[in-house]
Amino acid sequence: MAGRSSRTAPKVAVLMGGPSAEREVSLVSGRECAAALREAGYEVVEVDAGRDLPLRLAEIKPDVCFNALHGRWGEDGCVQGMLEWLGLAYTHSGVLASALAMDKTRAKDIYRAAGLPVVESLLAPKAEVMARHVMAPPYVVKPNAEGSSVGVYIVAKDANSPPQLGTEMPEIAMVEQYVPGRELTCSVFGDRATCVTEIVTAGWYDYHAKYAPGGSSHVCPADLPEEIAEAARDYALRAHRALGCRGLSRSDFRWDDTRGLAGLFILETNTQPGMTPTSLSPEQAAAEGMTFADLCAWIVEDASCNR
Repeated sequence: MAGRSSRTAPKVAVLMGGPSAEREVSLVSGRECAAALREAGYEVVEVDAGRDLPLRLAEIKPDVCFNALHGRWGEDGCVQGMLEWLGLAYTHSGVLASALAMDKTRAKDIYRAAGLPVVESLLAPKAEVMARHVMAPPYVVKPNAEGSSVGVYIVAKDANSPPQLGTEMPEIAMVEQYVPGRELTCSVFGDRATCVTEIVTAGWYDYHAKYAPGGSSHVCPADLPEEIAEAARDYALRAHRALGCRGLSRSDFRWDDTRGLAGLFILETNTQPGMTPTSLSPEQAAAEGMTFADLCAWIVEDASCNR
């Protein structure tokens, strides 16, 4: 890690906020990580990432940039490329892995090549998706390159008409076969998969369910047959490696428990999961005896340039 031996308290710039649809979530993650890193003994500067980010970093001269950005620009390879251009060590995945994971369709291509089970999907113009059923219901419509379940629509089996999509949906949408069953997730720390969490909600695990108080509950570790838990851990680690992820990632799954192992599908991999003490990855770390401050410190110590 750049500068680690030259100062008692390495300086960490925590990048947060930014201009994406997930700005508010990123601000919460960033503030929590900054507080944890101060607790762990680091010198911390909180940076709300805007167009002047290169100038801000030139002034701060951090040893490491802790990337707590979520969504476009912060999680899709853009800020990673800028940090590599500046020669700064940073956390989480590099340019290519970030770009691949953020693009759900390309990530699925990688999963298929790695032998991982995926749900059938297609890309279609927004206008066409609103004009007719481009896939037999039930199906899900979502942006191809957003996170935090931003702009997700569920079309029921008995739906008479296609969904009327909002302004948050880009001109090209992903339409994905709906898989009934249970919502599971598993994190990877470097080269090790954690325990599996089940996310319990009254409906779909959408943006509100993820972030509103009482919107969902987490069962960690999940009450699963060992075959399913082991498969989820295996798939998460294989996805992490196939995409070329670094540091922390989290993969999400749907499991149709009426079909056994054949009903487990990987949906996507998040290269920069939410980072509050009650977020999914920190909860999984805590279940294995790692405090939130220890987790944040581990992420910083793993940082490098050219990731």
